[in-house]
Amino acid sequence: MVENHSQSYVYSPVARVLHWLIAGLILAQFIIGWTMPDVHRDTLPTGEIAWHLSVGAAIVAAMVLRIIWRVTHAPEPAKLSPTLMFASKATHLLLYGLLLAVPLAGWANASARGWMVNLFGMLPFPALAAKGSSVGMALGDIHSVLAWVLFAVIALHIAAAFFHRFVLRDSVLRRML
Repeated sequence: MVENHSQSYVYSPVARVLHWLIAGLILAQFIIGWTMPDVHRDTLPTGEIAWHLSVGAAIVAAMVLRIIWRVTHAPEPAKLSPTLMFASKATHLLLYGLLLAVPLAGWANASARGWMVNLFGMLPFPALAAKGSSVGMALGDIHSVLAWVLFAVIALHIAAAFFHRFVLRDSVLRRML
């Protein structure tokens, strides 16, 4: 295909900063999550676990800002086929949902363990579950499963960006750069 110059729209600087901030936080979170010790009944939230909680809180905060920005500053839609537009909207909805559900499930699990969740030691977040809550504890397992689902959806998102750049040769990827 020939380069499509009709899609010259670029996301706002705020949208791009939030996108890449969240991408960096997610990358850091996956690295911390893979390297931190396993969490057991008597595990204390220190070291990498404390970092995991803080980065998760930062993801929640950034996602709230991102959703507010997106609702109040709707981006110009890309010029895509109906099938690609549906896939794009569905993937983005799934990404946004998972980017909230994964840290919220982890936060509820931390609350059930009696752990304080805060934004890098500065802003405490309220408990989402009572200490010892069976639902909060079960959300720890859900958190782990959803994290892998999020990883897969992010991989699909990245693959789609490269598909647009190198196969379709349109400017969809450049909108966020």
